[in-house]
Amino acid sequence: MPLPKSTYTAEDYWGLPEGVRAELIDGELWDLASPSRKHQEIVSALTTRLNNHISSHGGSCKVSVICDAGKLSDRGCEGAPDMVVEVVSPSNPEMDYVSKLNLYREAGVREYWICDPQRERTLAYSFGSEAVMALYAFDEPVPSSIFPDFSINFSAIVAGM
Repeated sequence: MPLPKSTYTAEDYWGLPEGVRAELIDGELWDLASPSRKHQEIVSALTTRLNNHISSHGGSCKVSVICDAGKLSDRGCEGAPDMVVEVVSPSNPEMDYVSKLNLYREAGVREYWICDPQRERTLAYSFGSEAVMALYAFDEPVPSSIFPDFSINFSAIVAGM
């Protein structure tokens, strides 16, 4: 649910009190609920696997996934990351499936995965010269267009949860 004000800026976002969870999307500041344990475990496992892959291949990308070090500041990423993986929140799935999809594509994100634990599927978008979308069941490996020798099988991640 958006917080009340007509248009928010990045400065408004950075000025939020410590501990306030929110996202700034198209000038609207959205209050975020705390993520579930399952959500956090999926994010943690994915981050670990991405980090291990990047490190073992001598890559210069950071786990966020940001491959241009010039985009990194103390605040985070200044510009579009190369890859974004969203774990769908049951409270507001249309945000990940529609709003963020269009925003990320327009901003220059190269690859966007929508991991949906409720539906046990992942939508993977690659925004190269042509936008390509593929749907994967959780028991299928999801390949990356940024890292050709990397894929994630989400059923292996959620198996122990």
